[in-house]
Amino acid sequence: MPASEELARELSSRLRRTQRDERVPSVVAAVGRRGETLLEEGVGLADVEAGRDATPDTQYRVGSITKTFTAVAIVQLRDGGLVGLDDCVGDHIPEAAHPGPTIRRMLSHSSGLQREPAGDLWETMETPTVDELLGRLDEAEQVLEPGRWWHYSNLAFCLLGEVVARRAGMPYRAWVQERILDPLGLSRTTWDPADPRAQGYMVEPYSDSVRRELDDLDLKGADAAGQLWSTTGDLLRWGGFFCDPDESVLSRSSVEDMHALEVMTDEHWHQGWGLGLALTREGERILGGHSGGMPGHISCFAHSRSDGWVATALTNGAADMEPLAHGLLTAVADALPDLPEAWRTGDAPPDEVAGILGRWWSEGQEFVFSWRDGRLTARGVFTPADAPPAVFAPDGNDRWRVESGRERGELLRVVRAADGEVEKLYWATYPFRRKPFTFGER
Repeated sequence: MPASEELARELSSRLRRTQRDERVPSVVAAVGRRGETLLEEGVGLADVEAGRDATPDTQYRVGSITKTFTAVAIVQLRDGGLVGLDDCVGDHIPEAAHPGPTIRRMLSHSSGLQREPAGDLWETMETPTVDELLGRLDEAEQVLEPGRWWHYSNLAFCLLGEVVARRAGMPYRAWVQERILDPLGLSRTTWDPADPRAQGYMVEPYSDSVRRELDDLDLKGADAAGQLWSTTGDLLRWGGFFCDPDESVLSRSSVEDMHALEVMTDEHWHQGWGLGLALTREGERILGGHSGGMPGHISCFAHSRSDGWVATALTNGAADMEPLAHGLLTAVADALPDLPEAWRTGDAPPDEVAGILGRWWSEGQEFVFSWRDGRLTARGVFTPADAPPAVFAPDGNDRWRVESGRERGELLRVVRAADGEVEKLYWATYPFRRKPFTFGER
């Protein structure tokens, strides 16, 4: 997947301008697709005192990107029947002082729980154990009515980590390590820093000197909200997982569930939230991903499921990495669009499907039912060409269920005449016939 010299120079220039203009000791970034890396580069110093350069293999603390691993763990437990997304947190943590918010609302930051655990963690830098965090839950506030507004909550994800531990029957970190990190080969994503690692800094506002941050803080009972360290290479693979899931870790349909919009974060509809993932509109693309921040480290990864591109940017200073990651992704995706795939012949449809295919009418609207890639599909003739069709899965004799697309979840029922010919269809209870008809016409 070669990049032109002009494109590579543009991407490198974006990286270097960010490091210079934001005045951070170093920035590393990478862009790739489908397991291939188009660009990875580092600029600046990972360790100022040692004079050590930043490279793509340098590990940075990725903070709240940890929440995306927590979210996948919860969805894994959902798929295993151990957790329900609409369970209340009190169903799993009976001693919770605010038992009402659901798992779904906690994942989407619409639980209304206060932002941080009780106490002055970010002043004292004394992190709570699980027992200490749970023991002070009565001091935490329900600052908003659940479901009323989007409100970011580290506390909610601390509690989700405890839900994972209780329902998995093992420590939170062990589950994530065994069920996510190891299977996906994310060997440079670790709970504690592993060399070569970047040292976190605060840059003085009125000079070019820096001060070291305490960046290796063990979050203990708050680890599900922000403990992990990682590299650009591992985060490219992690973003790639959301574009093309390893179904031994999480099914494709469950990954799709994570990208379903749960709440908007702003009145302009620029960004929303799914299950543990930010969903940001950049032009005509919706980018999934997450940012992270811990003392001396800021991070971001973004992925575009429509075309498979992933980008990530990490720094050991205080600068928002989202504009760089999103900018790199959109620049590359616009410059290197997918080539159209060649059409290929396929097998003939099964006999029970053949009579369903072709043109059908529901009142005055025309639809076309087709057999594509071994699946029954339907599309309205008025539907934009780039919109996905309804895709059906078998649901019994002459019954089909919409798996994705228009009327998702609804039933398609096939009605046959005495000779076995398909006479009409009922889709979401609406009748479909071979010719136009009016409401109530028989």
